[in-house]
Amino acid sequence: MSWVFLRDLLSGVNKYSTGIGRIWVAVVFLFRLLLYVAAAENIWKHEHDEFECNIKQPGCENVCFDHFFPVSHIRFWALQLIMVSTPSLLVVFHVAYRENREKNHNQKLYKNPGKIDGGLLCTYLISLILKTGLEIFFLVLFYKLYNGFKIPHLVKCDIKPCPNTVDCYISKPTEKMIFLCFLVATSCLCIVLNLSELSYLMFKYSIKCYLKRHVKKQQ
Repeated sequence: MSWVFLRDLLSGVNKYSTGIGRIWVAVVFLFRLLLYVAAAENIWKHEHDEFECNIKQPGCENVCFDHFFPVSHIRFWALQLIMVSTPSLLVVFHVAYRENREKNHNQKLYKNPGKIDGGLLCTYLISLILKTGLEIFFLVLFYKLYNGFKIPHLVKCDIKPCPNTVDCYISKPTEKMIFLCFLVATSCLCIVLNLSELSYLMFKYSIKCYLKRHVKKQQ
């Protein structure tokens, strides 16, 4: 899979982000996207072929694998990466709208089209809320789908057409567990960064409004 489009999106968002937002972009790009492409994709590449049960009953391995891995980890994380990055497009589109508006009117309408203020501030806050909500949603969904954040060495399966309870083995469980912990940790870090940036912008906007009212009273 080519991730060039996501890299370009993150690069574009980086231009209009706050300091905390740039740290978020760095975490997503370095510790999630690059890790996914360089290592995780290869580790889970043949997970179905390397899933083995101690019985050769036709269809048994397939139904057991589908039961314990209803969605491939690697596809799940790919979808998560795409979804949590997509709300940033709102900011990029809003800046493009400002620039296009200036071009159509042939005059300077904004001090800086990429400056986070006015309507762009609202768009930026909405994108942060959406990113945070999606991160939490995917963490909860992963927990529900796989019964926790763990990779067991052995799973017991008694689903038909398996004739009885059979033992099934997952390949490289320790290595997968290490990467799982790292990816969950970076997802939690992104949630903290989003909430920090949201708090920072709201605090900054509140101070700005307060100072404006104070100046008006003084006048």
